[in-house]
Amino acid sequence: MSLQFAEGNSAIKAEMKADPGNLMAVYISNYADCMLLLFNGDEQDYDKLYYHLEQRARMMDKCRDGTPWYRLCKAGLYMQWAFIHIRMGENFKAAANFRKSYLLLKENKKRYPAFAYNDIFFGLEEAVVGTVPDDYRWIASVFGLKGDVKKGIAKINQFVATHTFTDPLYYDALIYQTYLKFYLVSQQEQVWQFVNSSSFPAKDNLLFSFIKTNIAINYRRADVASGTITQMRAMPGYRYIPAFEYEAGSALYYKLDAAAITQLQYFVKNYKGRLFVKDALYKIAQLYYLKGNMAAARQYLAMIPDAGNTQVDADKRAKRFAETGQWPVQALLKATILIDGGYYNEAQEMLLQSTEGSFATQPEKAEYNLRLGRVYDEKGMDDKALALYSRCIAIGKDAKEYFAARAALQSGFIYEKRGQAQQAIAAYTQCLSMPVQDYRNALRQQAKAGINRLGGSY
Repeated sequence: MSLQFAEGNSAIKAEMKADPGNLMAVYISNYADCMLLLFNGDEQDYDKLYYHLEQRARMMDKCRDGTPWYRLCKAGLYMQWAFIHIRMGENFKAAANFRKSYLLLKENKKRYPAFAYNDIFFGLEEAVVGTVPDDYRWIASVFGLKGDVKKGIAKINQFVATHTFTDPLYYDALIYQTYLKFYLVSQQEQVWQFVNSSSFPAKDNLLFSFIKTNIAINYRRADVASGTITQMRAMPGYRYIPAFEYEAGSALYYKLDAAAITQLQYFVKNYKGRLFVKDALYKIAQLYYLKGNMAAARQYLAMIPDAGNTQVDADKRAKRFAETGQWPVQALLKATILIDGGYYNEAQEMLLQSTEGSFATQPEKAEYNLRLGRVYDEKGMDDKALALYSRCIAIGKDAKEYFAARAALQSGFIYEKRGQAQQAIAAYTQCLSMPVQDYRNALRQQAKAGINRLGGSY
């Protein structure tokens, strides 16, 4: 889990040779496949490693059925490969393996209700199914999977609270808890404080440093993300994962630093997977556009349609941008990037040089109100933010652009923070009702999670 694959595999092989009956070594050997494929997404590696799943599952079956670890570890194998299948676009295989994992855990909980380790995987699966995106809801329905965000996260929280890093699978639980709390429980500040504390083992650990970088980018802390990436470059194994350069380039992009172009170009050239490739090209094109180099901007714009895929929302947005070929207003684009990087004062100064009336189209007017609202939101000026979000929604609620839906989601966050549950549920429900195309899955997942947290229904 430090992404030191050579050392990890060497230790596993030595243990298997010394004690062929140690099935925990078989289980842990699956982590290398999981990490490698999730980060690099190489279809050739996927084809070579795919047979490991059933091979390891059969080895697990050699265990006498008298220990709770048997079903737990077998469920862990299927869950990890479900994540890999999703990564590779094999959604039906992912659902089938997810169901196998889910049923094994249900049986294990029935047989061994006091076995706390059940709650690590079962809690994660329960939370994930509780907010499954619309595109995948039919799969959950076909396989009879039901979830609950609050119950799922409560299980993982309980495990983490009653165990320490000396216990097996503790760091697995810690990673799941970190992401679930950040994305599904709206506890971003709490998570941010945690990943910057001594309790989060990011030092000299590539995986945890990546998580800190990823959280920093998504919590609008571009400076911290850049600093963490710089530290990661000195760690063994960094160069084997080109996806790290996507994070490095994104951190610089949110600082409006043209050096991001080189990092993102490296990612596009060396990455063997298909996720975030369109988005990387989109960011490169935007930076060239902001520099006034339209020839290079159009060159990278033209590369987007044939690159990567549209499995994630960022790539879907890049594809739609390439199809329209409509370059955004530079002031709005710069403000958006600065806000996403955490540079609120600079963004505010830029936005206040204009008014809503300065913009010609309905989407531009909606975006202006959203961006200025986000600035006030991040600066704790809730009433001003809500007024601007309301104006954005009024302008863009029937449009395919994501501005009004994001304004509704952010309004929900503010109302929830204030303890105004009904207003928050109404805002989240409004977000779900909009015909948004860009970032649709992410927006709807967060809105559903919000409704679930507050005991509502959708």
